[in-house]
Amino acid sequence: MTRTSTGTVFEKLTVDSPIGPLSVAVRDGVLYALELNGRGSLMEARLRRRFGAVELTPGPARHPAAQALRAYFAGKVDALDGLEAEPGGTAFQRSVWDAMRAIPPGETRTYRDLAVIAGNGRAVRAVGQASGANPVGIVIPCHRVVGSDGTLTGYGGGLERKRWLLRHEGALASG
Repeated sequence: MTRTSTGTVFEKLTVDSPIGPLSVAVRDGVLYALELNGRGSLMEARLRRRFGAVELTPGPARHPAAQALRAYFAGKVDALDGLEAEPGGTAFQRSVWDAMRAIPPGETRTYRDLAVIAGNGRAVRAVGQASGANPVGIVIPCHRVVGSDGTLTGYGGGLERKRWLLRHEGALASG
């Protein structure tokens, strides 16, 4: 872990996308945080809670994480599959996030499906909380999780972004 007198060092990348600018924090090629509004304030706060003092330094526009995100938004919806992410979290959260990451582009699962996969079919609300705590949305695709009746529910980036992402991946019909 790279540390300086000012804290743990991350590269901060900004990636333009059709759903707005993204702020991304990476270290040693591993994604630690992604924020949908592009300001980076929530991302930085999450990193501080996890690592204490942090230092964000500008990263190169051609960083592999930025290139993978650009490829995803350009239509290569599996471009994020090989991107290494380290979200932290509890053992339960990690099991939920692993289950989310296993949902292929173009498909969805319900919160109940993920609760069963995570080992507790009654933990539907806990799955929702884990989804809300996901620090690397899109890469850990919490947008692919829907209500038990297939409705779009609960997305920190807003339901319009969730709808756009699902349409982009082919999980929802356009219109």
